[in-house]
Amino acid sequence: MSVRTSAYASDPLPAGTVDVVVIGGGSAGLNGALMLARSRRTVVVLDSGTPRNAPAEAMHGFIVLDGTPPAELLARGREQVRRYGGRVVFGEVASAEPAAPSADGDLRFRVTLADGRTVTARRVLVATGLRDVLPDVPGLAEHWGHGVVHCPYCHGWEVRDEPIGVLATGPGSLHHALLFRQLTDDLVYFTRGTELDADTRARFAARAIRVVDTSVRDVVNGEDGAVAGVRLADGTFVARRVLAVATRMLARTEGLDGLKLPMEDLPDGMGRRFASGMAGTTEVPGVWVAGNATDLTAQVGASAAAGALAGSHINAQLAVADTDAALAAARGDTTTE
Repeated sequence: MSVRTSAYASDPLPAGTVDVVVIGGGSAGLNGALMLARSRRTVVVLDSGTPRNAPAEAMHGFIVLDGTPPAELLARGREQVRRYGGRVVFGEVASAEPAAPSADGDLRFRVTLADGRTVTARRVLVATGLRDVLPDVPGLAEHWGHGVVHCPYCHGWEVRDEPIGVLATGPGSLHHALLFRQLTDDLVYFTRGTELDADTRARFAARAIRVVDTSVRDVVNGEDGAVAGVRLADGTFVARRVLAVATRMLARTEGLDGLKLPMEDLPDGMGRRFASGMAGTTEVPGVWVAGNATDLTAQVGASAAAGALAGSHINAQLAVADTDAALAAARGDTTTE
């Protein structure tokens, strides 16, 4: 498929109040917007243009769309949202906060972009995704998404049978190693100062996983510019073509402090997420979250499904609010309970 240039253009912000503003233009945000737009809701997607999977060449593990380049998926998603009247606006969110309610008591939120533009909405869907924090190993970050991977389901098939090294970051790396061992017979586990008890070492030995306790100094590039291996603190070179790292995953919160959304830490230092309940509901009335911002391990398909569920839930609540307002108007009331 050829991606049309219009898919990358920014729509103008509408005047007046929209039904929903979606903060985040990834799979969760776009699918939530799609559900809302198809329900004839006025919806604006605010997209920072910096998706988590931008370095990846293709998206995997999503039936029918397996192998689709991330940029192509997002471009098609924007076109589909626009087909039903939704708007996609590119820009960084500077602030988001509750605003004065409407005359009939309905909720209002004001979102301001970094360039000063503002949009007012009745409801908010936060789908900002997350950012991966890599360990501080020189040379590691430049290979992120290619020779350095994190998800065996996203990248595993593509690195099968390669010499793989797991750089430990915490307790979660132990299971990470078992998952990548499924993909290759040549696996080295670099402990990087983390503790391995005798039972774990025995389990690794039974699976022919080599353990290296010497600290990793840096990542070494090959003549082709790809990962060639790692250099240890004692100068030893260990050849590897792929490095697997369990990153620390942090929900993207920039500009959202004013919403006062509750957050929670995952065990073993895995990351920090927005807390949410059924269909992405939060403790803040009128605000939902979906995708990696609240489910840090969700792949593209799961994030899209979560966005769809949140979008339908928002529409259902708006339908009730619309009926309450109509009933109040019919009775001649100026406010609703």
